[in-house]
Amino acid sequence: MAKHKKQKKPATNTIALNKKARHDFSIEENYEAGVVLEGWEVKSLRAGRIQIKESYVLIKNGEAYLFGAHISPLPTASTHIHPDPLRSRKLLMHRRELDRLIGLVDRKGYTLVPLALYWSRGRAKLDIGLAKGKQAHDKRATLKDRDWKREQGRILKKS
Repeated sequence: MAKHKKQKKPATNTIALNKKARHDFSIEENYEAGVVLEGWEVKSLRAGRIQIKESYVLIKNGEAYLFGAHISPLPTASTHIHPDPLRSRKLLMHRRELDRLIGLVDRKGYTLVPLALYWSRGRAKLDIGLAKGKQAHDKRATLKDRDWKREQGRILKKS
């Protein structure tokens, strides 16, 4: 008699996505950065209690920081720790990448936008996009292109 193997669900590594960033900005390049976290923050990330929609990345004193990311503390957090859900978190990047980003952000008017937060080999990584803001007419054109591609898919599916 053959034994049935249980099929595991594919484990997704994505913790949080920032879908609005791709709508509001045109992303030119992506960078990966590690995030410096406290213990209670890691537990909250594992529970999926993070919001990066309103967050942004700034470079201060030659170091990158994540501002505005809201990590909700778990109710089982330790009693002697007073968690701050909106604290700024340091990002870990290579010096060459930081120097390049400093030049682009300061001189050419780019901005750094967090796109996704995910697990990589047990560590929390942040996908950062080097972006320029879209004008209102650019956003409309993007929506129009997306609708047209969806319509093309429907037409091809019928035939």
